Amino acid sequence: MKTKLLMAFIAVALPLLVSSCGSGEKTAGPAVQDAAKTTGVLVEDAWVRATAGAKDTSMTAAFMSLTNPGSADVKLTSATSPVAGIVQLHEMAMKDGKMVMQEKAGGITVPAGSHAHLAPSGDHVMLMGLKQALRPGDEVPLTLKFSDGSSHDLTVPVKAFTEEEEHYHPTPTPTSTP
Repeated sequence: MKTKLLMAFIAVALPLLVSSCGSGEKTAGPAVQDAAKTTGVLVEDAWVRATAGAKDTSMTAAFMSLTNPGSADVKLTSATSPVAGIVQLHEMAMKDGKMVMQEKAGGITVPAGSHAHLAPSGDHVMLMGLKQALRPGDEVPLTLKFSDGSSHDLTVPVKAFTEEEEHYHPTPTPTSTP
């Protein structure tokens, strides 16, 4: 009797169990498909330069690594922070034989399947009109906005940085004569 009952249970339960596993041919729902298409830029190693000890304590910069695992270029288009009156995307560029810091028109491109490094003496997020001094160990809220419509709300640590003159006010590079 027990064997017949067990066989009857298996006969009823097995088709239900197999059908719930699916054939693997079903497509993912819209949310899963959208997530696969727009994986978003990954933000790593973000930090903000402390203002303690700086000549100009009204401004500082944020640095980070941006990785784009997607198949299309994405641009960092803007950033905001409640600790600064103005936040801009900046670059270092050669102008009239001098290296100068300037706003980066059009944003910072993060190439498809690659990365962009925001670093001293390169592209960076500039925080100006600071509302408070920033000391090592503090944390700064920072929101990054990208051309794909995504954004990242970050809490970024403040770190000491002692090479301000070299990176933010570089001396002209001497040119060699042939």
